[in-house]
Amino acid sequence: MDSNTIRQKHRDHLLRCTANYYEQPLVIVEGKGCYVTDLDGRKYLDFFGGILTVSIGHANERVNGAIKIQLDKITHTSTLYPTLPIVTLAEKLASVCPPGLSKCFFTASGTEADETAVMLAQVHTGRQEIIALRHGYSGRSLLAQSLTAHSAFRAIQTQVAGIKHALAPYCYRCPMGRTYPACEVACAKDIEELIRTTTTGSVAALLVEPIQGVGGFITPPKEYLPTAVEIVRKYGGLFICDEVQTGFGRTGGKMWGCEQYGVTPDIMTMAKGIANGMPLGATVTTPEIDASMKHSSISTFGGNPVSCAAALATLAVIEEEHLLKHAARTGTLLRGGLEELQRKHPKLIGDVRGMGLMQAIELVVDETQGNRTPNPQATLALFEETRKRGLLIGKGGLHGNTIRIAPPLTVSEGDVAAAIRILDESFTVITAAR
Repeated sequence: MDSNTIRQKHRDHLLRCTANYYEQPLVIVEGKGCYVTDLDGRKYLDFFGGILTVSIGHANERVNGAIKIQLDKITHTSTLYPTLPIVTLAEKLASVCPPGLSKCFFTASGTEADETAVMLAQVHTGRQEIIALRHGYSGRSLLAQSLTAHSAFRAIQTQVAGIKHALAPYCYRCPMGRTYPACEVACAKDIEELIRTTTTGSVAALLVEPIQGVGGFITPPKEYLPTAVEIVRKYGGLFICDEVQTGFGRTGGKMWGCEQYGVTPDIMTMAKGIANGMPLGATVTTPEIDASMKHSSISTFGGNPVSCAAALATLAVIEEEHLLKHAARTGTLLRGGLEELQRKHPKLIGDVRGMGLMQAIELVVDETQGNRTPNPQATLALFEETRKRGLLIGKGGLHGNTIRIAPPLTVSEGDVAAAIRILDESFTVITAAR
């Protein structure tokens, strides 16, 4: 089949909510390292990696080799049986997670991982109310959509009760009209009033992404998480850290996003980059919290032997190839290039933010005139121009005006330079057309 036929069959047989990027969606058929190739033979530098999932590059030989070996042994059992891959991965995660987190439950997605975390927090504390953040994203289930504070991803009107949404640490668009650092992270301190005015006065947990992914890579000030977590623990709640997008070295220099802020979670969730593209999620917690769970639970696809084998190989590559340091170094280059683009194209680029290889640029109408009106039209135009030049990027934010840039941790300095050059050329074309 050609590309047009596949696009038509997609329209005919997939739910219309299954959104695609680009006016003419790409039909990707191959990938290697930081590059993918479409059905028409065009090669692209992939700087979004399956939504931050292809953590160590497409078709990584060590991961593929581990998958092939496991396929010839056994592909599926469910969590009803202990297997060598599941216990080995659980032991490995316990060794790389923050101190005290040593008990794992495996699922097939980040949505399920967050569901498990909320259940554990509610059971352990005996409380129901959960605090999440505005602009946050937690997945596709009823509970996850309720935790998500982003209307475009809330398809159903019925919401799970007992969820309160605190202000996001969105410094570029401060919801309190203040400026960091003079604000003294007032958005974090407001959580105490949220608890005292909108809850029973005690909560089960605070669920936070260290950097808000779908929200547009909103990156908190360094004081935010320590302040927020201290308040929630004061009122009896646990700290659930959602590392689905920030985990496994994505933020550079550290394995986990929470480590960048010096805070240790009570429960941590992860998925996406854990297995370099294979479906797998995990919830990791303390023995004390685990002991509170008296009921049984299973996951049909959680801890699938093939996915666990892929995850073990992924972690081995991250460690043995020193990708945490590499991500910090190439992330610094990427950030410097994006800031240079901001200086060169000051009207369109309102903000540059992020950590490591998780960087974003927010597009506005005219920053030079103080007009920070979101500019999703420029985002769409940039997508088409970068595609023409062989670069794939992501987008996010409440208004769809934020470019999300997240190449594999294995990205080279040359690939970073190529991406910056393509972005520069694309911005130049868009500016000239205005």
